[in-house]
Amino acid sequence: MKKECIAMLLAGGQGSRLMVLTENMAKPAVPFGGKYRIIDFPLSNCVNSGIDTVGILTQYQPLELNEYVGNGQPWDLNRNLGGVHILPPYLKSRDSQWYKGTANAIYQNIHFIERYNPEHVLI
Repeated sequence: MKKECIAMLLAGGQGSRLMVLTENMAKPAVPFGGKYRIIDFPLSNCVNSGIDTVGILTQYQPLELNEYVGNGQPWDLNRNLGGVHILPPYLKSRDSQWYKGTANAIYQNIHFIERYNPEHVLI
């Protein structure tokens, strides 16, 4: 399915400068303002910009973030139009490794981008 634009949200960092808050959860899962999580801001920005296909690249402590994002329904990111997709690192071969940075995380998920054949990719 051809899309004009998809988004790849980098949500796998340790958030080491926020260590007290990120010892047991990924930085994007950290609560903000008592009602939101940090991941709410880029997800809402995508939806408000008309981007309905979002890949969330997770790595460090992903459980709480994965549960919070779920199927994307709170942001109206349903799978009928594209939706939200959790993209954890995985080993494709014996030589594969975890994400080594932004470019490597995108490269390891190039198949997701190619599936939609977008004109633009927001990172």
